[in-house]
Amino acid sequence: MKRSTINDIMAAADDMIRHHGFVLPPFAYWSPDQFKARGDASRIVDSRMGWDITDYGQGRYDQMGLFLFTLRNGLLADLQRGGGMCYAEKLLISKQDQLSPMHTHVIKAEDIINRGGATLVVELYGSDDAGAFAYDKGGRVMCDGIARAYAPGEKLQLAPGASVTLMPGDWHAFWGEGGDVLIGEVSTVNDDVTDNVFREPIGRFAEIEEDVAPMHLLVSDYERWLA
Repeated sequence: MKRSTINDIMAAADDMIRHHGFVLPPFAYWSPDQFKARGDASRIVDSRMGWDITDYGQGRYDQMGLFLFTLRNGLLADLQRGGGMCYAEKLLISKQDQLSPMHTHVIKAEDIINRGGATLVVELYGSDDAGAFAYDKGGRVMCDGIARAYAPGEKLQLAPGASVTLMPGDWHAFWGEGGDVLIGEVSTVNDDVTDNVFREPIGRFAEIEEDVAPMHLLVSDYERWLA
């Protein structure tokens, strides 16, 4: 993805988020130089909080991609010992017909919440006994506190305000239907580097073409820009 495209996506996402009554935290608006100058931002960096825009390495963001902003994130060590900050929260934007491809998580349980906009479609499949994707397996999820079974390939239609709780082993893909959707994600500790298992062999992060300077850093920039 071109850095100029990423900058444009950031600006448009911020407008949409504000339109729905949310405001991103102060560190969202730091320039790269401001970020570099901070001596107190190690937790933001270590927890990979911040901007995250991906085309899954496929080069067609409008068809397969996702905007994310990690608002807060705990530590895996706390989750492993069962105490401390064991949770994470994100805002996502899924554009109309923009696929977030089929995947599951090994550790993370998550609530996916339609915070506003159009309909969020969530396609579901279950796992086989080894945890792999299974075309012929369904499962059970919670939808706004109500347990329900899903058939393999079932597509949940989440209107604004509705949510689904997904557990490790619930394979899922999602997209906006009828327009763009602002999504909330509340989960256990989030590790996007190792805890995303995709059905197809694709990448989690975009490759960046530096055609202009970054407006704000992506979480995938931290290691290189803040070393």
